[in-house]
Amino acid sequence: MAKTDFSRRITLVVYGDLASKVVTDSRRAYSSKLVDADASRNGGRHVCVVDADGFSKLLKRRPAPCLELRRSSAGRVRPVAAAPARREILGGPLRVRRPGQRSSGDLTLDLNRLDKAAAAHEATVGALLAHLSGQGIDVHTHAPGAPAFDAGWSHRGDLFIAEVKSLTGAREDQQIRLGIGQILDYAYQLRTAHPDRRLHPVLVLEKRPMDPRWSSLARSAGIRLTWAPGFPDL
Repeated sequence: MAKTDFSRRITLVVYGDLASKVVTDSRRAYSSKLVDADASRNGGRHVCVVDADGFSKLLKRRPAPCLELRRSSAGRVRPVAAAPARREILGGPLRVRRPGQRSSGDLTLDLNRLDKAAAAHEATVGALLAHLSGQGIDVHTHAPGAPAFDAGWSHRGDLFIAEVKSLTGAREDQQIRLGIGQILDYAYQLRTAHPDRRLHPVLVLEKRPMDPRWSSLARSAGIRLTWAPGFPDL
């Protein structure tokens, strides 16, 4: 913080490079602020303390942990070390988006096909949400920095990530091949970053595929293949 005084108007203290280190000089600006923040807390008025990483999250309108202060054996206040950054997988609640409206023109036919495919995709997402919500399962989008899967949820300690593919306005085999490649890539990235998580990749289709080979092919690759409206195997 740029302010050198400490008044009742201060509700947030940001410290820089003192994380994980004992404060040894109480006359330094950061040290005195932490001491004053601790005294304010002991007096019944809470002052939030964050590190530089936490302050960066606040600037991005993301939550940041408020760090505790405790006394060392020498009686000086030292900040509790911030927990190592944990890469999340699931983000906020998944919502169905409205397909964009386009103006008419030379590409009207192609754009209409794209809009129908987008509408079919979101309709499938909505049906998946309703199906899982009926089982009491909360569905999420991907977290910032995680692979951009379409839907993710946790159930009985296991993690499920899904890629949704519409079959409207496109070749079925092309869409399914694309979906298989995407979900395998996402699963590989997440298993590498989170080897302790039990992760299940899911490919969700707008409708049952015409060729039955896709079910056995997906199963051989460790992918759950399902489709609207009944979503078998989910």
